[in-house]
Amino acid sequence: MPKVRIVFDRVRVEEKMLEQKAIEMGHDTKMIDAKITKINTESKKNNFDFGDVVIERCVSYFRGLHLTACLEFLDVPVINRFEVANNCGNKMLTSLLLKKHKVPTPKTYFSFSSVAALETLDEEGYPLVIKPVIGSWGRGVMALKDRETADAIVEVRELSDGPLDRIYYLQEMVNRPPRDIRAITVGDQLIAAMYRTSTGSFKTNIALGAEPITCEITKELEDICISASKAVGGGILGIDVMEDKKHGLVVHEVNNTVEFKGLAKVAKRNIPKEIIQYSVTSAIR
Repeated sequence: MPKVRIVFDRVRVEEKMLEQKAIEMGHDTKMIDAKITKINTESKKNNFDFGDVVIERCVSYFRGLHLTACLEFLDVPVINRFEVANNCGNKMLTSLLLKKHKVPTPKTYFSFSSVAALETLDEEGYPLVIKPVIGSWGRGVMALKDRETADAIVEVRELSDGPLDRIYYLQEMVNRPPRDIRAITVGDQLIAAMYRTSTGSFKTNIALGAEPITCEITKELEDICISASKAVGGGILGIDVMEDKKHGLVVHEVNNTVEFKGLAKVAKRNIPKEIIQYSVTSAIR
């Protein structure tokens, strides 16, 4: 049986579920703490016990991304691949790839200074949604409803002046029900989907208290999710979809190390089992 390794930097419910299921399926399974893993340019694959496949599950995007690069340097099969992690971890790259591959997605504006961002807002009109190009759990996502709010956000960004603060990602406010859809794709299959209902704001993240409700997998939802997965490079992904009242389903984000504890409560298929099976199969192709 192939050896499965799960790389983590914080053990969440999802990592425990994956470890338990891999053991149940008969795999030699080990958890590897990314925080104490050391690799250098002279390292060889046989210096480590990375098994036959590594499932990268770091909470820290940058830690997971750079460790993935190191693992690929050692010719260790990693799920997801570096290219996919990089494409999904940066919202601007994701949006560009979705549009390039003709996946329906909200109109999104990119500016590289506060002056240009404010000009975009004045030209296109309010509201627009501002998001950090790198981030998760809805942090830093805000609706800019007027110039006063926009000025306040710009002021905060200019004070912090981090490298990512200089990239302004503005997205149209989609006219939708107070919910969105989180779907999980594994390879070329859509295996589960749920509605995440709003808890008072326009955000629908489970991490912020949104409730998971079963969502029927229609042909339309399946097609758009598989197209989104292919656009960013495939693998094990969380696809976030909104129901635009005018344009139908639109994909607004694709997530790399997808959280699935909420969806597992309402999914018909066993998500950890699907992830393990896909990872092992991909590694031995």
